[in-house]
Amino acid sequence: MSDTIQFELVSPEEKLVSEGVYLAEIPGDEGYFGVLKGHASLVSSLKAGVVTLYKEKGADARKIFIAGGFADVSAENCTVLAEEAIDVKNLNKDSLEQYLSDLNEDFGIAEEKHDKLRIKQKIEITKAKLFALAA
Repeated sequence: MSDTIQFELVSPEEKLVSEGVYLAEIPGDEGYFGVLKGHASLVSSLKAGVVTLYKEKGADARKIFIAGGFADVSAENCTVLAEEAIDVKNLNKDSLEQYLSDLNEDFGIAEEKHDKLRIKQKIEITKAKLFALAA
């Protein structure tokens, strides 16, 4: 009997993960939660953060940044529908820092309230990506 749960992570662009994992750690709106085989069923909204996947107990982890979304968990399956998803190893610190600088500049010159809100959201996501790299 396998001690893995079927895990899928889907973004609007692609299905990033579809495999059995021993443990998935997921950034819920109320805090991180872990999912193992046999987990109680739940649906949770997710905040920007890192999904950490372990193929087996004690194995090295795969880390994937998500920019929020939803998780649907059952005893045998866990599906994460992410607004945006990228492997942490594919994030580039210099590019993110430059983008953050550009966003801050754009925020300073934006006049419309909805423009400021949209830029502020992008700033928060970019900061979360930089945090994911530093962790």
